[in-house]
Amino acid sequence: MPGKALMIHHNKAMNYHFHDSHPFHPIRLELTLDLLTAAEAMKPAHIMNPRQATEQELLQIHQPTYIDAVKALSATSPNQAWLDRAEQFGLQDEDTPFFPGMHEAASYIAGGTVTAADAVMSGKCAHALHLGGGLHHALSAKAAGFCVYNDVSVAIAYVRQHYNARVLYVDTDVHHGDGVQWSFYSDPEVCTYSIHETGKYLFPGTGFVQERGEHQGYGACINIPLQPYTEDDSWMECFEQSIRRLTEHFKPDLIISQHGCDAHALDPLSHMHCSMKIYNEMPAILHSLAHTYCSGRWVAVGGGGYDIWRVVPRAWSLLWLEMTDHPLKPLLRQQPQMKLPPAWISKWQGQSSVDLPHEWLDDLTHWEGIPRRAEITAKNRESLAVALQDFP
Repeated sequence: MPGKALMIHHNKAMNYHFHDSHPFHPIRLELTLDLLTAAEAMKPAHIMNPRQATEQELLQIHQPTYIDAVKALSATSPNQAWLDRAEQFGLQDEDTPFFPGMHEAASYIAGGTVTAADAVMSGKCAHALHLGGGLHHALSAKAAGFCVYNDVSVAIAYVRQHYNARVLYVDTDVHHGDGVQWSFYSDPEVCTYSIHETGKYLFPGTGFVQERGEHQGYGACINIPLQPYTEDDSWMECFEQSIRRLTEHFKPDLIISQHGCDAHALDPLSHMHCSMKIYNEMPAILHSLAHTYCSGRWVAVGGGGYDIWRVVPRAWSLLWLEMTDHPLKPLLRQQPQMKLPPAWISKWQGQSSVDLPHEWLDDLTHWEGIPRRAEITAKNRESLAVALQDFP
């Protein structure tokens, strides 16, 4: 299989835009792609345009009436009958309000993840990254948590139908990957894994260790809920131990990973205290597992991340550097304080309301420790032990 990685991107993904003050802003994609270009880590030859997901593909996950609602509420002036039902479909709250062109934009995002999966499974590339994807909260008949169509679930259903492959879905967003979990909760051929801040304190309020799947799919669902203010070492201890044991046990044909980067201490929508270190290390582990168990087949998508200036571009760029075996990645191990391209900083600083970072990784010497570190670490280990109790 070729070692080449592809970046799946279409400008229509930039139209997935609720409004200018919404935290899920498409400028995150532009900032990341521009950083990779400035770092000479991405060229036009790396980019593959996706197609729009077909209605038949969306129907593998979403209810027909819900798709009709999304289409109707995508009009510039929606019909009053659909406006009256918008709340029923989750499209009238502050998180996921309907907007003009919503169906087309969300369909292109779903199609982007399908395109990425198809490129990897067909042997066109070993790895594919679709940063516009990762809308993991969308349910079969309801939008939720900034997510209209669940692109990951649509892509997994596509892979199951067209390639009959066993899929391991790995969700590292700080919010539980609920929509994907429920889509395949009884399917033994799709294993869903999510590491996240416990739903006791954070949206969507799910993802507890006892959620393990049902019927034939019991045991093919793993959740690692972590305590608020978890730091790098505890996060990585729980992630590495669990994902290595799970992958060895499940033996997937394909890994699809979601890389929301909202467990960072600077993120405004969670309570975690992690640094850029975890976003440098987690992709390396997944990369290794993909080559060990899946002949390299690895699809990655974006997701959450709401410090759009200081965190998201660096975290997603580090993911691409890993997927492409870029020489910058090993250099970061030798020189942790390696500088970001000055051209990128000067281009965007004027638009940012905060000082942009100057280094790829965070300088932790100035970070304050968490007073309850030992207690948090112990509680996380308890959750890890319960989650792994059925694994050899």
